[in-house]
Amino acid sequence: MNKINNYYIRDKFTAPLEIEHRPWGKYEVLLDTSTVKVKRITVSPQQRLSYQYHHKRQEQWTVVEGTLSIVLDSVLIEKEPGESISIPLGTHHRASNQTEKEVVFIEVQTGTYFGEDDIVRLEDDYKRI
Repeated sequence: MNKINNYYIRDKFTAPLEIEHRPWGKYEVLLDTSTVKVKRITVSPQQRLSYQYHHKRQEQWTVVEGTLSIVLDSVLIEKEPGESISIPLGTHHRASNQTEKEVVFIEVQTGTYFGEDDIVRLEDDYKRI
């Protein structure tokens, strides 16, 4: 590690803790502790995640590539690179990519539990309800 302006910078890329492929794209777990889970989520062109909510966590999404379309309690919102949105606990939400290029965003989960079984699917294009 190098020290620059009192910050430690890694000399080499650190691999994700976990990579999961899904019908809509993939996610990479970058950090997983008892208080926070951080994912890098890639949504393939013209794909979308399920319309869902969570009982035990809230999320903060920050777009890093492409235009992310978000449905938040039935309201459509678009976010560009550098823009963020908060997904409060219990809020119905969906991320989608309505473009021809991949969309990438960082998801920061906080709460009391971060397991995939805390996803309550309301609608799903891939019949996972």
